[in-house]
Amino acid sequence: MPIELGDEEARAYSGNEAPASFVDMLGTAAYRTAATAMRLGVFDALRSGPLPAPALAAAIGADPRGVGLLADALVAFGYLVPAEDGYANAPVAETWLSGSDGYPTVELFWQRVLFEMWDGLEESVRTGKPAVDFYAWLAERPETSRHFQSMLDSHGKMLADELVPLLDVTEGAVLDLGGGHGRYSVALCQRHPELTATVLDFPSALGTPPAELADRVTMRAGDYTSEELGSGYSLVLLFNVLHGHPAANNRALLDRVARSLRSGGTVAILEHGTDTPPEEGRAGAAFIHLFSLNLFHGQGGQVYPIDELTGWLSEAGFDAAESTRLRSSPTQHLVVARKA
Repeated sequence: MPIELGDEEARAYSGNEAPASFVDMLGTAAYRTAATAMRLGVFDALRSGPLPAPALAAAIGADPRGVGLLADALVAFGYLVPAEDGYANAPVAETWLSGSDGYPTVELFWQRVLFEMWDGLEESVRTGKPAVDFYAWLAERPETSRHFQSMLDSHGKMLADELVPLLDVTEGAVLDLGGGHGRYSVALCQRHPELTATVLDFPSALGTPPAELADRVTMRAGDYTSEELGSGYSLVLLFNVLHGHPAANNRALLDRVARSLRSGGTVAILEHGTDTPPEEGRAGAAFIHLFSLNLFHGQGGQVYPIDELTGWLSEAGFDAAESTRLRSSPTQHLVVARKA
């Protein structure tokens, strides 16, 4: 949790009278400390009530002195609070960092990315090429891979209700590239009985469709960047796909998508944009830049301006694209275009 500075302290750091990077260092240490506590199970152990350090150590199977020092640091950083019976979760830890589902999986994923995968960031920036292969890195870390897929699945579940009504395709075949969990294809087929869908993604990413849609939603293991896509599709979904590739690769992919669509077929692209709305504040804008840098480092991609994406669509032979900013995720846009 960011250190809450007093007014005089804040003025000193913001006025350049003291090194602001020191506060950033403390914030980084706070996040690293919270990450350690999450992985050890500290916040989960305290959900039932306060515990002194020895009892907390016994509950999580750790060293009492180490747990006491960790707990004191967590108090200083605002994640724990002192209690008559020892230590208790602060509201931020109880609400956001305890439990096994929901937001804790987001934090557990990003902790590994920032404290492990970013070790080679300087090399990526120096050379202009990814110093690490994100998906190979994930494959070596099954727990982090599960957190990543769970995070994507939760996000898809949140967005599907808004996205599906915006896609004006009611019959034919859907190709969902990099669709993993299949949430969008499943929702489309549930809404439109005349649709079938194929989800193409890496084996580790693929979900399982509901039993009642097993004959209409096909999960196909493969690499959409190199495999034959087929032809005659009514709709191709590229949801959170283009940000993972350099611009030249995206142009080539959109050319292949255009060839896979029937005449008048539709491509639908879901992406974050660089035009963060004011209501998202500085934190929202900062996350987009963090995300973009992470994509560059691990995949060679980035967050692209929406008008750049629409330019690629025009080059690939699509009619004028329409862009809609999502209500449920205001930094993201749905871009839809028809094959001319």
